[in-house]
Amino acid sequence: MAERRFKIDAESLPDLPGMMLVTVEALKALGGSATIHELDEKVIEIEGVTEAEQALEMPQGQNRSRVSYYLAWARTYLKRGNALVNSSRGVWALTESGAAIIGLEQTRAIHEQVTLEERERAKAKRQAAKATATDIVEPADDGPEESEDWKSSLLAVLGAMSPGAFERLSQRLLREAGFTKVEVRGKSGDGGIDGVGVLRVNLVSFQIYFQCKRWKGSVGSKEIRDFRGALQGRADKGLFITTGHFTSQASDEATRDGAIAIDLIDGDRLCELLKENRLGVATEMIERVQVQSDWFEGM
Repeated sequence: MAERRFKIDAESLPDLPGMMLVTVEALKALGGSATIHELDEKVIEIEGVTEAEQALEMPQGQNRSRVSYYLAWARTYLKRGNALVNSSRGVWALTESGAAIIGLEQTRAIHEQVTLEERERAKAKRQAAKATATDIVEPADDGPEESEDWKSSLLAVLGAMSPGAFERLSQRLLREAGFTKVEVRGKSGDGGIDGVGVLRVNLVSFQIYFQCKRWKGSVGSKEIRDFRGALQGRADKGLFITTGHFTSQASDEATRDGAIAIDLIDGDRLCELLKENRLGVATEMIERVQVQSDWFEGM
């Protein structure tokens, strides 16, 4: 196997230019564009990031893996270096200059240029908090561009719920999504199965068992295998809902050929579903009033 361009550990910062290069390679392999999830999965596959590395978390209750956090920064630096663009729907794509990147020296140059620009910006604004020069100089927007504070707040609320309350929330969400006969069975200790529901698709109905866990950190392949074991002889499909995130190995295990398929809903997707269904999440539209002076001049 080729020498890795970055590694993830609990103490040190990863090589961001290396992450940027692998991100570009992953996008090329995916046809030039990808969602964040697709892109992260491909980077992990190309670089051979271990399940143990994927399980490492960011500090201070961010409920986010270190690898996904720093990959978000890699995308941010590439975007600010005009190598990537992203749409409002979360799709990232290579620009012409991004597609021309083939080596580490190019991503290092982008990293150095963006870092310099950010330092100059911090100096010019004379922020109250003195800018600190580190290997990764975080821009003034307090985080990677696609990060959303409301999700962190929501996940903190979900993490404080009791197991029973979280099961009832999952039950409500499934009902809103079109499931019928949704039952919660979490208190029975039924082999990791927390409930069951029926999903009708046109003329066909599917009985789907689900597991819903308030999980801080990563869900690995072992948890998926254990859940599948509880499904044997009961269902053709399962659903695993968590406030955490799934490792790439867990995702692979969930769709392994010849085994019961298991759909996965991680913390990020759970937040989006709660928002879409307006379950405890309200979207506020702010009115902006603008005086059109030209209109009055024409009177």
